[in-house]
Order: sequence, then C-alpha cells, then structure tokens
Amino acid sequence: MPTTTYIYITGESKTRIWGLDGRERLQRMIQSIENAVLVEKIESIPVEASLIILNAHYLYDIRVLTALINMKTPMALYSHDNQPVAVCTIQSQAPHLLVVLTNQKNRRPEHILSGLPHYTLNDLKIDFQQNLKKKDPPYILPITENNRKLLEKELFSGSYKGVTDLVTKWLWPLPAYWCTHLCVRRGWRPNHVTLLSVIFALLAGVAFWFGYFGIGLLMGWFMTFLDTVDGKLARVTVTSSRIGDVLDHGLDIIHPPLWYLAWGIGLANTLTPIANLDLLIWLMFFGYVGGRLCEGAFQLWLAPFDMFIWRKLDSFNRLITARRNPNLILLSYGWFTAQPDIGLLLVVGWHLLSTAILMGRLIAGWRAWRQQGALRSWLQDIDPVRDRNIPAVKIFTRAPIDPKRLEPVNIEYGRATDT
Repeated sequence: MPTTTYIYITGESKTRIWGLDGRERLQRMIQSIENAVLVEKIESIPVEASLIILNAHYLYDIRVLTALINMKTPMALYSHDNQPVAVCTIQSQAPHLLVVLTNQKNRRPEHILSGLPHYTLNDLKIDFQQNLKKKDPPYILPITENNRKLLEKELFSGSYKGVTDLVTKWLWPLPAYWCTHLCVRRGWRPNHVTLLSVIFALLAGVAFWFGYFGIGLLMGWFMTFLDTVDGKLARVTVTSSRIGDVLDHGLDIIHPPLWYLAWGIGLANTLTPIANLDLLIWLMFFGYVGGRLCEGAFQLWLAPFDMFIWRKLDSFNRLITARRNPNLILLSYGWFTAQPDIGLLLVVGWHLLSTAILMGRLIAGWRAWRQQGALRSWLQDIDPVRDRNIPAVKIFTRAPIDPKRLEPVNIEYGRATDT
C-alpha cells in the first residue's frame, strides 16, 4: 500500500505567474499528485512520516515534485545557483531543517544541511513526458518580479505538446499566448473556453450541412484555436476538472468525422454535388476509425508511449497525418478554389493513405517488439541541449531557458524575499 508523503510549503512570494503566486501554484500542483498531502502545521503529522519542505519562492516542474515524492530518501535539493529549494526528511527532523527555508537567522544553510545528500535536477533522472509527447529538461526557477515575463513564456512553451500537427505547432502559439493572457486577466477558466469551442464545433457542423462552407470553415478554425487555448490555460494555471477533460477529449474524437459527413451532405445543395457520397463517407469513417485503432493498438500492446514518438519518422508523420487540422487545410483549399467536392475527396484520400501508413508502422513496431523486446522512444535517447543540431531534436524539442538569464531570489541566512 503506497505510503503518504506530507508536504509543507514555506515562503511567501508576491509575484504572480499566470495569475498565481508560488504558494498557490504549489497547492494546486500537490492536489493533483497521488499520496501527497499538504499540511499547514508540521506538528499535525506522525513523527516518522515522510515530509517534503518546499520553498514557494521557486517555480517547480511537477515532474520534480513527483520525483521527490517517489524517492522516499532524506536529501536536500539545490537549484542551479546552489540554493536549497526542497528538503526531504521525516517529521522529527523537520524543526531542525526548517530553518533553512524560513525566516530564522544566525545559522547558515550549508551547516544545517551538511548531513543530507546534496541533489541537483540531474540526479532526479526525469524521463520524457509521454502525455505531452516531448522531452523537456526539468526545471526549478526563481520567482521574482523581474523574472515574471520570462517565467510565463517558459511555462506556456512547456505546456505545448512536442509532437503535434503543423498548425498547432507553428501557427497557433503566438495568438494562443495572448489569448491565454486575456483569459487569465478576465478570470475565465478552461471549461469556459472548452464550452465555447463546443458551440463553435456545432455551428461549424450546421454550416457545413447547409452548404455554407466559408462560414463553417471560419467557425471550425476558431474552434481549433480555442481547443489549443483551453489546454494551455489549464496547464499554466494548474486548473483542471474531470468534466472538462472528458468534454475536451470527447469533442476531439467525435466531431471531425461528423464535420466531414456534414460537408458531404452540404455538397448536395451546391452546384458541385458529389457522386457516390455514401461510399465516400464509409471510406472516410473506415480511414478515421482505422487510424485511431492503429494508434491504440500500438500503445496497448507494444509500448507504453504514443506511436508518434516511437521513431523520428513517426514524429514527422504526426505533423501532417490525417487529423482535424491537416484535413481542415484540405477542406479550406477546396473552398478557396471553389471546388468543395475536391476538398472532401482529398480528405477521404488522405484518411486512407494515413491509415495505410499507420498500419505499416504498427506492423513494423510488432516486428521490432518480436526481435528486440520492449520498444524505446527516440526521445529517450536524446538530450535537447546536447543534440540541438539534429533536425528532429530542433523541431520536436525546445531549448530550455538559460537559468543565468534569471534574477536570483534574494536569500540571506535562509530568508527569501522577492527582489
């Protein structure tokens, strides 16, 4: 049975990063971690219980918090500038060690922590992020007002998937950044954005159904943009809900084929009705469902990670494979050239071709699994900093922020204040 790790937060930072100060952000992050309990008073926990003391003047990668909780080893974690930012201990030792990260004076941190192993981020051995299909170095960054803009950009960049389609990767980031800022200023939550995207998805489908392709495409593109914003807003503000997650992912799965179906029906009311519509729609559904099944089978049977991060080839394929945004480009081309029927034909053909490629990759993965055993993602074998000259690394990973660009937190005998 997993043991509970108690977490105590010390320090008060007034600087707000994406609307949250350091303590608020840590509180939200801890709530999402299993077997972690936030405490207000150290005296309230069992004497020999595992305890982690965190300094709220630093911005933590949630992977760092998870790694600390899983270690169950007494240690002191230091930032890039050799400042103690977290202490793993037990309750009985906490009063002695807490002096390092609180307002007490007259004792220097290095003397108090001399009996604990000295850890840095490199010692935590944090792997790639399967859920975001990327590999970013973990971080612990000082929170000060002068660092605020850099930290907000770092958090936003870190909220993006590394391997995704070309529209999400290269077109949406800048407008999504400003839109996310607007949402934070207005107090809008991710679920508000998700509900708005649902409305636009429905309106786009209705417009396609009645042959208003231009209006439908406008609504469709706006829906895809909001679909990017809600996820980024949730991650930078550490705000999530089960309903929002189900609604967001359910919408992503259900609406694309219904759009293509509505587009085909809408063609019947135009000057370019399409022949054999029933057959085309069935082929589209076959391609759509077949592609999803290939992806699911790969992750269920062959590897604990997504098919698109197995080999570099698969990551490049994800940029253009038959998902909603690449298919919207094809439909937009058909509308722009006054050939909406050609747009649908391109979508159907692209679905079938993409599914054939995915089926081939599934077979290749099965053969590799039979010969080599457990599969490895190419992201596991690269360093985003060391390997920046490799094209795939440059495209699908990002260079981390240089800690030297950041102003350090002003720490004196364990007292930390915003500068």
